[in-house]
Amino acid sequence: MEGRKMKLSTALIMLLIFGVSNQRCSCAIVQFIFGDSLSDVGNNNYLTRSLARAALPWYGIDLGKGLPNGRFTNGRTVADIVGDKVGLPRPPAFLDPSLDEDTILNSGVNYASGGGGILNETSSLFVQRFSLYKQIELFQGTQELIRRKIGRAAADDFFAQARYVVALGSNDFINNYLLPVYSDSWSYDGETFIDYLMSTLEGQLKLLHSLGARQLTFFGLGPMGCIPLQRILTSSGGCQESTNKLALGFNKAATELLGNLSNTLPNATYRFGDAYDSFQDLIDRPYMYGFNNSRGPCCSLGRIRPTLTCTPLSTLCEDRSQYVFWDEYHPTDQANELIANEIITKLGFKPINETNTP
Repeated sequence: MEGRKMKLSTALIMLLIFGVSNQRCSCAIVQFIFGDSLSDVGNNNYLTRSLARAALPWYGIDLGKGLPNGRFTNGRTVADIVGDKVGLPRPPAFLDPSLDEDTILNSGVNYASGGGGILNETSSLFVQRFSLYKQIELFQGTQELIRRKIGRAAADDFFAQARYVVALGSNDFINNYLLPVYSDSWSYDGETFIDYLMSTLEGQLKLLHSLGARQLTFFGLGPMGCIPLQRILTSSGGCQESTNKLALGFNKAATELLGNLSNTLPNATYRFGDAYDSFQDLIDRPYMYGFNNSRGPCCSLGRIRPTLTCTPLSTLCEDRSQYVFWDEYHPTDQANELIANEIITKLGFKPINETNTP
């Protein structure tokens, strides 16, 4: 009798163990965002030694309570807007002190970091920032937390159902290749540097796939040579066409890479979100889109250029909705909305409750 009781107890324990570890996850569909300052929602504000922080007025003036929230713009990021329109929750910053397992299961995580690049060496002058490899490492830690919370099988299901956004590359040019203080600027020409970026990015995206990322969108680069910081470096105030050519070369190579990965990695839907042409048209013909300034930043120190970031001493333009750029680097909320709408339209994104595709 004792032997039968022991066997029954053992069987019940094993059933409980395997029942928990193999449960299906009924968790929300969330998103995990990897990126730079165009997607950062506060990580760098917790990196106290970073020289790339959106912790001062007037960042965030048109979002929430109008206080700085870590976004490098006056309002929403492109990732915010795309997620909102397809019905995904906005993921909090990884370094947000309130982040816990329940928040992750309900909202996902944003690992984006101002100054972050595909390459580890990018933006080293900013002292602190998360490169893409570091962001992926932090994601691996997140996975361990969720496995302990709900079991391995349910966690695997949760991460497989999630949506992934990767949006980096501009810093690898602006704050690396185009600055002679970095060795990459004299070790490569434009074509070989893009090859270097693609080989690195391929390994990173394959790593994300091995960690469960099945539905991923990569946001391409815009006309980098037309940001105010690049314009101020020209005698005419025009766009740096050589920099725009690098962005186009990067986008072409990344499009091919995403297509190849989507075709070769099991169950992978990897898409390239390209808004270059529409953003260039917005810059060239701002009046056609309801803007009147696509050359200078809304937030600046007047004739003192470039000030790089918005500061309490900066003055604001009279009507923020009329400006394409918020500071020397980043678009305004209104410009971000046009970019987001272009990506949604091109990729055919639908509300999450209407389709099983991203």
